[in-house]
Amino acid sequence: MMNNIITLIGTIPGIIFCIILLILMIVLFVLGRLIGKLQAEKSLKVKIEDARKDVLKRSRSVLGGQAAEQVAPFLPDFPCNAADVRFIGKPIDFIGFPGAAEGNEIQEILLIEVKSGNSVLSKREKEIKEAVQKGRVRYVEYRTEQV
Repeated sequence: MMNNIITLIGTIPGIIFCIILLILMIVLFVLGRLIGKLQAEKSLKVKIEDARKDVLKRSRSVLGGQAAEQVAPFLPDFPCNAADVRFIGKPIDFIGFPGAAEGNEIQEILLIEVKSGNSVLSKREKEIKEAVQKGRVRYVEYRTEQV
């Protein structure tokens, strides 16, 4: 009987230790998850704020470029008279017919791409530029049947 009591007393501190250890592990696990969640929320807020700033910056840049396109024919050093150009938009901004507004003979046709700031030609714009430079341009007359 005495051995049973000693064994029971010897195991009670062991059981208590295991219970305390288990509770401590649960508390640390919960704290770790809470800290991780808070860090993720903070990181997400920073990422959202950075993305908003980037979108605003890009939007301003696009709007500035569009405004520059619209006024470009009236700015100094534009390649021809504003009355001689027609806005196309995509893939080239303008097509120009120097001398047309004054009734002069058209000696050349200009494909004009307006860029502002640090913007560069798109892949498509580069392809068009190369085609023109290599003379791969033709005039096509398309006729339809009268209805």
